[in-house]
Amino acid sequence: MFVKFDIPDEIENKSLEALESARDTGKIKKGTNEVTKAIERGIVQLVLISVDVQPEEIVAHIPPLCDEKGISYLYVKRQIDLGAAAGLDVGSAAAAIIDAGKSKALVDEVVEQLKTIRSG
Repeated sequence: MFVKFDIPDEIENKSLEALESARDTGKIKKGTNEVTKAIERGIVQLVLISVDVQPEEIVAHIPPLCDEKGISYLYVKRQIDLGAAAGLDVGSAAAAIIDAGKSKALVDEVVEQLKTIRSG
């Protein structure tokens, strides 16, 4: 596994809830290619990456790209949960919140909590 930091379940659940809300009231991207392009354009508020992706190389480039662009990201345990929150019937390796819509406060809260976790 390539997890660099553990995410408490509470934060994972909040981020999935935010993704679901943004899907309905804002704008999201799903899938490794769409997420990568959005990160490169610098239009992403939060990136969610599945830990159970095989092979790991599919998503291995996303964390360094996020770091380079100053974009917050976190890991979720299961692709199927990420896919469901993104409105898919299948799992998703990655998803990004472009416009949080009504979940802006939730996204802001998750981003702040991630800064705390990653700093120390």
